[in-house]
Amino acid sequence: MAHNPLVSIVVPAHNAEATLARALDCLLDQEIVEWEAIVVDDASTDRTPAIIADYVERDARFRTLSSCAHSAAGARNSGISTARGHWLMFLDADDWVDAGFLAKMLAALKTAPDAVAAYCGSQRVMPDGELIPSSISPEVASQPFETFARRCAIATHALLVDRETIVELGGFDVSLRTCEDWDLWQRLARLGKNWVMVDEPLAFYRVSPNALSRNSTQMLADAEIVIARGFSPDPRVKHPASAHANGAIEANGGTASEALAWLALWNAASDCGSGSASIKPQSLRALPAGRKWAREIAKVAFDGLMVGSLSVPAQLAARWDRFGGALTELMIELGKVWGDPVAGRRVQYHLEQMLLDADDLAAPRRLARTLGIRVDARNPISTELPEGIDQIYAHLMMDGEIEAVVQFGVLGAVTSDHWIELILDVVPAERLSPAAEALSATAERGSDPDSHFGKLAQLAAQARELVRSSAEPAEPPAAPRRARPRHDKDRTSFWNGYFATEDPWNYGSSYEQEKYERQLEILPAGPIGRALELACAEGHFTRQLAPRVGHLTATDISAIAVERTRARCSDQPNIEFGVLDFSADTLPGNMDLIFCSEVLYYLDDLAELRRIVKKFAEALAPGGSFISAHAFVLRDNVERTGFDWNTFGAQAISETLAATEGLVLEQSIQTELYRIDRFRRLSPDDVVTEPMIDHVPIRAPIGIGVARNIVWGGARALRRDVARSERRQRIPVLMYHSVADEGPAALARFRLTPAAFASQMAWLRANGFHAIMSDQLERSIANRQPFAGRPVLITFDDGFQNFADHAWPILRANDLTAEVFLVTDLVGESAKWDAVSGPPTRLMDAGTVRRLAAEGAFFGSHLATHRAIDGLSSSDLAAELLRSRMFIERWTGRPISAFAAPFSVTDRRLGRLAKESGYRIGFGGRHGPADLNCDPIDLPRIEIRGDRSLDDFVATVEAVLD
Repeated sequence: MAHNPLVSIVVPAHNAEATLARALDCLLDQEIVEWEAIVVDDASTDRTPAIIADYVERDARFRTLSSCAHSAAGARNSGISTARGHWLMFLDADDWVDAGFLAKMLAALKTAPDAVAAYCGSQRVMPDGELIPSSISPEVASQPFETFARRCAIATHALLVDRETIVELGGFDVSLRTCEDWDLWQRLARLGKNWVMVDEPLAFYRVSPNALSRNSTQMLADAEIVIARGFSPDPRVKHPASAHANGAIEANGGTASEALAWLALWNAASDCGSGSASIKPQSLRALPAGRKWAREIAKVAFDGLMVGSLSVPAQLAARWDRFGGALTELMIELGKVWGDPVAGRRVQYHLEQMLLDADDLAAPRRLARTLGIRVDARNPISTELPEGIDQIYAHLMMDGEIEAVVQFGVLGAVTSDHWIELILDVVPAERLSPAAEALSATAERGSDPDSHFGKLAQLAAQARELVRSSAEPAEPPAAPRRARPRHDKDRTSFWNGYFATEDPWNYGSSYEQEKYERQLEILPAGPIGRALELACAEGHFTRQLAPRVGHLTATDISAIAVERTRARCSDQPNIEFGVLDFSADTLPGNMDLIFCSEVLYYLDDLAELRRIVKKFAEALAPGGSFISAHAFVLRDNVERTGFDWNTFGAQAISETLAATEGLVLEQSIQTELYRIDRFRRLSPDDVVTEPMIDHVPIRAPIGIGVARNIVWGGARALRRDVARSERRQRIPVLMYHSVADEGPAALARFRLTPAAFASQMAWLRANGFHAIMSDQLERSIANRQPFAGRPVLITFDDGFQNFADHAWPILRANDLTAEVFLVTDLVGESAKWDAVSGPPTRLMDAGTVRRLAAEGAFFGSHLATHRAIDGLSSSDLAAELLRSRMFIERWTGRPISAFAAPFSVTDRRLGRLAKESGYRIGFGGRHGPADLNCDPIDLPRIEIRGDRSLDDFVATVEAVLD
């Protein structure tokens, strides 16, 4: 050739007569012609030398070398020594590349002049010519060394590398029988130079039953050496990047032992597939057992199984009998190594689903725990359950096509009626017609004890007996909150309705008593002759006022209230009692003092208020005093602290009194929540002076009955206003865990301080949100009914005692409630599942649950043991769902229908088993707002993290409103 080629392709060949021509032909097909191929005959004894000679004779770009290295590494090094190209490619004699390989790889390298390598995706080819889906590792482009320190992420012939750099690095390590390419890529990556990715499968790798890479013992031995080098300094690399000089960083993707364990898993699965399984549990010990790794572990096992069994994904389930026993034993051993059988079973479920996802179910596929079958959707027949099977994966077939795929947990035989119920759930009725009507008419749950529903009934009976025999006494249902009387009744009936229950306003509370003391402080100086108390209620203030006046007339519109006042004040000789409607009746006149507190809100409107205030003024003797105590209400001034009542309040009342002819304000005692005013009826010769205004703090504790109506600092939106004006398709469902000032650092994400939680609830209250429960959400979805106003569903997982101690008082004070998902087997104990992170947090006991339920909290199931459900058998899962629901119903005295999956982990079995166990609402692992299109048994939530600010919370919730 007149000049050096762009690419030198080194092809080691040992007894490769069956495949070599295909490999060399792919080079002749390349769109780029500036290449040379150095074919190294490594001591072949078949026709390989003759084939090489033929290509050398036909095309001058082919050259040949002879080698006695008896290893691919040694043969490749021979080729490198004579290569002339800027770039090197290593093509094994049984592999090939796409015709556009060189052109696309060189184009990518041209865009990155500093790159030391380019790589592409690859596909394995089975002996029968079937292709395994392609794969590529994008992480190589972003962090090549950290990737190659742990695994060989690229097929040998799927990259071009800089020749001079490879020569400087010393080429392939001939002491390694396998993994020699991985070792070289690791050294190349340690230089810290750029790698570019071509995101196409351009390299094809032939899987052979005799390939050296299938010798798992040798591969693990060599991989251990390569990984150890990756986590240490490597003296073979003279000028490593400073970041990589001392080896890989464990925080960037796991330890050396974990990396080796991943390869050991792949090899173990490959051995299972080839029938040469010899599981070495110790080699798997470093695999991560956490839930989030289960699917990744299953994927690695799936990949190894394909190579070991020489099967593409669509063939694996059909070949289960060849390797299923060994593979299941591998999963069991994993569980034993981790000390957690559930974790091993979780991987098994994932793996079996992957196998059946790829299968056409042309014949039934019986795996370890899953039965894969086809079912005629128009004419289903009963399905017996083989031993060990606890879930079914089914193609519902119509007219020879798959109409739907269903996967569900089963406890016993699936009867034809059961199939009909399943089919009607997932296949549109119009598709089933004319069979739909007949199916619907015949579908019913049978009572066969060996059927799925028969077994479920047995589990339900066991759960009921367990609940019945538990030490916790049964409690009657919590008494419903007494409804307030409606305003559309006549006033007398309305007020008698209020006083049907004694002490409707907690008159004896410290807050009310402090208010009484201040009303007495504002009394005018000097003796008071005749006094009139309007709306005396039950006489708590009457009794305190009477000793301060000569004669007191105590009145109320409610005869019930008057009689209670009479009984309370029976020892006070200067009190006269009477039923009086101050709006409609004539008031006694010439009074020295009139008291009218906390009642004027109930008038119809300001016009009526003005009329009645004029009556008050006329009933006073000249110089007489009128005293009024009323709360500030948001309707008067939305920007300041006030009560969220749909009425006028202290500001409007005081302004109306001040505008009434003949009345003048003398003194006012004002707190943040209410004001007490004393007005005087002017005498003809009175001189009006500036009123005395006293601002005083509220020192008394504010009870929940009062606090729940207050919006501190004012409101940005009122509930009643947004309820009238806003309709929305989605709402925020907020997920909390713990509310506490302290706890394990590892769990900070799941913990809010009480102060942070209080700020969030105050924001919701001030912005017009109201709390709903999950059953209300489910009804809206079922009826396709938009949400009125600004509803929010506040949920708490786990049932920590700190919910009762901190969160619940804050919720009540903001007139909000929440739904708490309890771990029923551990109620009264601690969150054992968090023990690895620090001292586990205490959980509420049943008595606390009962008390909070009576106060308006709601409860649902977090299952019985807080185990992630994807590792539970279907029988265990159903048992947990049943007994958890029944215990909560016993403690709360009300039916419950909602659950939240522990760890937010779900699988395809959960929703249907939950519905069959009596639930209608479920929260799984999806993140985001809930809307009218959601499946109510798999609703999303928005996690509220403890390591985020109030601004983040506000932005999250407001995004749902947009």
